[in-house]
Amino acid sequence: MHLIRPPLRHPLLSLILLVAALAFATPRTVHAEAWLVVEADTGRVLQADNATMPWYPASVTKIMTAYVTLKAVKEGRLSLDSVLTVSPVAASQSPSKMGFKPGTQVTVENALAMVMVKSANDMAVVLAEGVGGSVDGFSAMMNATAQRLGMTQTSYVNPNGLPAEGQVTSARDLAILARAVIRDLPEYEYFMHIPAIRFGRRTTNNFNKLIGRYAGADGFKTGFICASGYNLVASATRNGKRLIAVVLGSNSGQARAVRAAQLLERGFAGNGLGWLRPSLGTVDGLVPIDATPPNLREEMCNGKRKRPATDEDADTTMAAASGGESPALAFFAAGLQAPMAKPSELLATAYTAGEPMVVYTGPKKTGPELIAAVAADDQKQTTRRAKKSRVVVAVKKPDADKSKTEAKSDARSEAKTESRTAARTDAKSDAKPAAKPAAARHANVKPDTAAAKPVAAKPAVAAKPAAKPAEKPVASGDKPAAKPAKPNAAAKPKSESKPAS
Repeated sequence: MHLIRPPLRHPLLSLILLVAALAFATPRTVHAEAWLVVEADTGRVLQADNATMPWYPASVTKIMTAYVTLKAVKEGRLSLDSVLTVSPVAASQSPSKMGFKPGTQVTVENALAMVMVKSANDMAVVLAEGVGGSVDGFSAMMNATAQRLGMTQTSYVNPNGLPAEGQVTSARDLAILARAVIRDLPEYEYFMHIPAIRFGRRTTNNFNKLIGRYAGADGFKTGFICASGYNLVASATRNGKRLIAVVLGSNSGQARAVRAAQLLERGFAGNGLGWLRPSLGTVDGLVPIDATPPNLREEMCNGKRKRPATDEDADTTMAAASGGESPALAFFAAGLQAPMAKPSELLATAYTAGEPMVVYTGPKKTGPELIAAVAADDQKQTTRRAKKSRVVVAVKKPDADKSKTEAKSDARSEAKTESRTAARTDAKSDAKPAAKPAAARHANVKPDTAAAKPVAAKPAVAAKPAAKPAEKPVASGDKPAAKPAKPNAAAKPKSESKPAS
């Protein structure tokens, strides 16, 4: 006798089981990534994947740097107007940085803005030395704060997140830190969502692509090193509900922003089928994983990328935004709700972040003094670019053994270059110190490094091939290489090889 199983009478339940079966049957692409979504006020976990896997924090470290600094301000140990001095240690930090010379002074407020928007590594050290006396002293304060907040998977070695042995965190701990900022520092939380800064005539937009593009976005910080991939701690508020999303290990700046937007969208939409899923509890209750942080260096910084990876990534590729997630699983996790916007549409809205914050060097200034300070920083930038242009022109001097015709031609080219450089410099010097708000809002001017690239002179027609290997290109600011020995007129020129990028 065969038992006949009665058919499922609830069509919705049948559909759920079918989707679940497809989700488990669909293979997933292996990619090291972690993410987490929590409610800011309750800490309730809405979605998690590898949330307690140890991870290299990169520049999201600076959230803790800002937290410790602002706690010191709140407790009266210093103020936002306190003046700090750039030390040789701070000036020696790797980019991204402001590039100020040792001895330059800056207020705590301006340093914080530079850290949170431009992710300036030198300014993070300036704050560390100003608050903790030294990098090591400040790192001890960071670690003590992490332990007090319950960030049991986190340890800090420096205040900026540059690669260092022992600098580690997790998505869980970063969500705990973000909640602490919201809870403990509401009066200073605006540092977490400054849309852009303007220093002199240079405007830098926040590396967090959600700010000004995703509805309700109001925090926090990006980060990138080769070992960590692209990290982002983000938050957004809608209808009085605030969510925190942490994304670690994305393969581009655009991908991490899209992933965070997707997670936030699902969180705000709610989950009508949440009763079918077991509760994930609160972020503090997530159980840490005892493992070694994944090292993504080979994947992030290999030679196959079109351009060197950086936290200023402008990659618009959307393919990795899904993280290899099964479409059926994503559909099920979204609660069978109405289809969400496509990844390419989540951040496609017009940029509406508002005016950039004006930052400057020196003590606190207002009114005419502030205008003068901005103009002075503007002039320094113009002078620095002019000097770089002159160095490039000097490197391009023709060889003594060139024919008169070639020498005259090169001289004319140099004269034209100097003329164009002088014209640009004069035009910039005569410009108003403050850019138009609309232009400043949309501009994202990066340091002008193009003028500093070495320009190799073409070999003489009668040059003899050198017996020794070719020397490296002369870098801007260095002395020109020694003149080669007198060439053999009968020798044929050797094709010039391009310098390695």
